[in-house]
Order: sequence, then C-alpha cells, then structure tokens
Amino acid sequence: MVDFRRNGPLMVLISLASMVPVRAFAQDAQPTPAPPPAGDPAAAASILPHDLSPWGMFMQADVVVKGVMVGLAFASLVTWTIWLAKGVELLLAKRRAQTAARLLETAESLEAASQTIRSRQSGKGAVADLVTAANRELLRSDDLPADGIKERLAIALARIEARAGRSMTRGTGLLATIGATAPFVGLFGTVWGIMNSFIGISQSHTTNLAVVAPGIAEALLATAIGLVAAIPAVIIYNVFARAIAGYRALLSDASGEVLQHVSRDLERQDRGVERDGNAAPVRTLASARTQTVG
Repeated sequence: MVDFRRNGPLMVLISLASMVPVRAFAQDAQPTPAPPPAGDPAAAASILPHDLSPWGMFMQADVVVKGVMVGLAFASLVTWTIWLAKGVELLLAKRRAQTAARLLETAESLEAASQTIRSRQSGKGAVADLVTAANRELLRSDDLPADGIKERLAIALARIEARAGRSMTRGTGLLATIGATAPFVGLFGTVWGIMNSFIGISQSHTTNLAVVAPGIAEALLATAIGLVAAIPAVIIYNVFARAIAGYRALLSDASGEVLQHVSRDLERQDRGVERDGNAAPVRTLASARTQTVG
C-alpha cells in the first residue's frame, strides 16, 4: 500500500498532471456552435442581401452571370429592333405589291399596266421590277420569235422573285438563332451561379438556406432573361416566315399576270402581221416599249 502521509505531495502532483489532458480533451470535444436557425429574422437579415429586386440581384451576381445577362438583354433588344424594322418593310412591300397586282389584273395590255403603275406610288417595288424586266426583254428581243421571248422572260421574272424573297428574309435568320440559343445561354448562367452557391456552402461550413438563396436567385434570373429573349424571337420569326411566304405568293401571281400580258401582246402583234401579209413578224410597239423602260 502507498503511504499517503509520506507521499502526499507526490500524489497531489500526479493527480493534477492527469487532470490537465482530460480538461483539454473535454474542451476539444465540445460541439461547434450551431449556426443561427433559418427562421431567425436577425440572422437572415445579417446574411441575405438587402436588395432582392432583379436589378439588385444583377448587381450582386458573379461576373460571368452578369455577362450572360447583358448578352441576353442585348439579344432581346436586337429581336425587337428586327421586329420593328422588318415589320414596317414587309408591310410597305405587301401594300405596293397588292396595288400593282390589282393594276395588272385590270389592265388591257402590258403597256397600259406599266404606265399606270409608274404613275402611282406602286411604281417602286418588286412588281414594278417585274414589269420593267418584261418591257426590257421585249425591247431586246424585238426581232426574235415569241417562244424564246416567253422562255427568257420566265427566267428573268423567276430571278426577280427570288431576289425579292432573299431581300425580305434578310435579318430573320438572326431571330431563329436567338430563339434557338438564348435558353441554353441562360442555362449556362444558371449552372454557373448554382456552382458558385455550392462553393459558398463549402466555404461557410453551413447548410443554411439563407446562404444559398441569393446565388440561386441570381442564377435563375439568368434563365428567366434567356426565356424572355428566346420566346419573342421564336414567335416573331414564325410570324415573319408566314408573312414572307404570302409575299412570295403575291409576287408569283404578279409574275403570272405579266407573262399573260406578254403572251397576249405577242399574239396580237403576230395576227396583225399576218393580216398585212408579211413573211416575218415585226414588233410594231418597239417605240412604245422604249418609253416604258425606265
């Protein structure tokens, strides 16, 4: 047995030395204080940004997410600019074409239709170009057979129709591009923002929703802007596609009217030549056609 009376001071020192690690271990074993609850207004106010409006979230977003939002906003501006400019252009072109087509239908000859169209505001446009091309081909083929004139004129009118259609579709391809890519660009901004939110979770060592919510909100704002840019672009593109198809059909009808007038005029001239007894046809309206070619 140990004599505590003789070894009393020694035992006191041993017991004190053994208690020091125990206290240190007890201090280390204490749990980390839990973060403030999510329902605490004071804690949420200290973590959440003060401005959760769209503009505030844009200003507090990451640089990459900001770039995505700015690009999508610019794409939306381009969409509405094309809608305004192309809408006005298409409306004016269709009105001119409809007026000129009605004049072609009611005219007795190509010469009369050409003079009437040139005297009005419809003298500018694709239908007026069709009439001018017909008069030019008649003038250049004044001493050639009628079959060749009709064939060459059909080729010239088809080229004018195609050129007018290409001119009217210029710019609409950009609408299709915006409508197809804007949602994916917005999704890229969303993925980037959510990735930054998870990085913030790992750095803060907490799963409090108040820490994650601002980054996720900023990311979802990028997706919303992408949809705002894409949906109008798709709708406007489809509307323009149908309108341009109708415009091309109107030009095709006008081209058919021009060919009919040319065919009738050539037959009238040939019959007049046969009554005179001449062997070869002679174009008697060459001087009149020269005046109509502008």
